Amino acid sequence: MAQLIRELFVRHFDNDLLRQANDQAAFDVSAGRMVVSTDSHVISPLFFPGGDIGSLSVHGTINDVAMSGARPLYLTAGFILEEGFPLADLEKIVRSMAGAATDAGVPVVSGDTKVVERGKGDGVFITTTGIGMVPGGVNISGDRARPGDAILVNGTIGDHGIAVMSSRENLEFETAIQSDSAALHGLVADMVEAVSTIHCLRDPTRGGLATTLNELAQQSGVGMRLREDAIPVDPSVIAACELLGLDPLYVANEGKLICICAHEDAQRLIEVMREHPLGRRAAIIGEVVADEQGFVQMETGFGGSRMVDWLAGEQLPRIC
Repeated sequence: MAQLIRELFVRHFDNDLLRQANDQAAFDVSAGRMVVSTDSHVISPLFFPGGDIGSLSVHGTINDVAMSGARPLYLTAGFILEEGFPLADLEKIVRSMAGAATDAGVPVVSGDTKVVERGKGDGVFITTTGIGMVPGGVNISGDRARPGDAILVNGTIGDHGIAVMSSRENLEFETAIQSDSAALHGLVADMVEAVSTIHCLRDPTRGGLATTLNELAQQSGVGMRLREDAIPVDPSVIAACELLGLDPLYVANEGKLICICAHEDAQRLIEVMREHPLGRRAAIIGEVVADEQGFVQMETGFGGSRMVDWLAGEQLPRIC
């Protein structure tokens, strides 16, 4: 284990704090509000179009921290390895994870590795924890949506879930569907700089856009009204969902965010989002309404209306 840590993990994650080889990482922080988030990743398959469990574990936790408006500072990582897991695959995962952390500017500064007996795991599970700092004057929370607010997304929905499902089931489509997995903290920083009074941010991962909006509606005690024609979905994802019997609204995302802001700030935020590579297809998809029941409803393309309820069960297990 000492050799594995030294020759694999430390070599790829190398930084000043990790190199100290303590059981913890000590670092200085500025005064302010700190944010911490932990996420476990058990995705199947481990490698999929547009990413793998390594980059996903970095992006997922960075995004959870960033949804508070915080600047992510550091990551820790825990690995549960099954006996006999190929070392070449492990190195590929660690290399991808290290690359994602380097690209994001958020180093992995501490971690742990355990091995379980063959048949007691499923290759590799990764748990990551992120720490960040919230800028002064920023107060973003899921309970701050208010009637009249606008609902925004930064791009097409459902890409990640369909990419994983197509890889898992060996499905082939006319166009390659890639996971949207990405670190969103740079986009969030630009948004917060432009409008520091954003009310809510949330990444619609497991359960997709529909479930996440229901969570926010419940937290804030409001309703939401969506416009089906305004929600960006790639045509290839629509086709794949029709083939698989899935609704894109409930399919997981890993590089998308929902933003709820005052109506008068929406257009400014859309302009800022579209200037960033991860927000090119940003759109205003609906508004927050007064509703004690906390219902999420959608105006369909046919002029009707339907309920957008919570996801019952799990459409795509082992998706993140």
